[in-house]
Amino acid sequence: MEHRNPIQSDTHTKFITIGEIMLRLTPPNYEKIRMASTFEASYGGSEANIALALANLGVDSTFFSVVPNNSLGKSAIRMLRSNDVHCTPMILSTPEETPTHRLGTYYLETGYGIRPSKVTYDRAHSAIAEYDFSGVDLDALLEGFDWLHLSGITPALGDNCRSLILNCLIKAKELGLTVSFDGNFRSLLWSWEEARDFCTKCLPYIDVLLGIEPYHLWKDENDHSKGDCKDGVPLQPSYEQQDEIFRIFAERYPNLKYIARHVRYAHSGSENSLKAFMWHEGHTFESRLFTFNILDRVGGGDAFASGLIYAIMNDYKPMDMINFAVASSAIKHTIRGDANITDDAQAIRNLMNMNFDIKR
Repeated sequence: MEHRNPIQSDTHTKFITIGEIMLRLTPPNYEKIRMASTFEASYGGSEANIALALANLGVDSTFFSVVPNNSLGKSAIRMLRSNDVHCTPMILSTPEETPTHRLGTYYLETGYGIRPSKVTYDRAHSAIAEYDFSGVDLDALLEGFDWLHLSGITPALGDNCRSLILNCLIKAKELGLTVSFDGNFRSLLWSWEEARDFCTKCLPYIDVLLGIEPYHLWKDENDHSKGDCKDGVPLQPSYEQQDEIFRIFAERYPNLKYIARHVRYAHSGSENSLKAFMWHEGHTFESRLFTFNILDRVGGGDAFASGLIYAIMNDYKPMDMINFAVASSAIKHTIRGDANITDDAQAIRNLMNMNFDIKR
């Protein structure tokens, strides 16, 4: 008898992502840290969030990381496995391999009304940041997979992680994997110029680009003093402004098959609107505008990324791809925790089509 996971869909794409998973500690009831006497514990991290979201939608998803071989590391793996994420390649490190022997942690103060959410990192010298990846067999790690997702957060953790990510990009293209990449700039981890310098090196290996920063897109490659093509483009661009930037990316990097970014309108800490743009096959598509109340904003960008990846895997039409991605992000804002834990793609499609009726 052949055994299979009944939760997985008929999509035959095998997905893997690489990054850091962290312990998240949140004061309950929108409290500030200085007022809190208890914290709610969960786990998250950009790449892990995407693996979790896709696994819940039935995609065969695997996560690779390094966590300390202690109760915290094992608990993080248990949470991933409980959501049908494969963790076979995960490394449980020893104190000899990662001397500080810790799982990264971050604290989230959840915003309310006019008060925005606030993140405090405690992730320095985490296991993934201290591990020596030079002995990892990348052929073996990526063998059998169809899609690799990476982000700009992991290389910000240290030189060892930068080498890992760049080498994985090169190896993935050698093996013929589809590669998606989200720049995901984090100002608390590295500088804007460091991020742009590194992430620009990644562009030749990417098929699906999420976000238009942090990358150099020089007006003149031989004279950087003339500035970047993105200089002056607002955070909430017009269709024409976004289309122009997408076209420049596509001309310089013809390997890019999809370029997408979401645009946020923050009316308050509790109410936002989202829409998105996507370039594909010479055309720029603009999504609907979704307005919603926020229960938990963290992971909204990851839900957008996972929604787009899922839609591409399932051969949606371009307008449906971008609307499904934004609807995925909007729904995530109503779910506590880092990841978009929903197993109902139809619910996302209903929101995509602005259908809010009760389902019974």
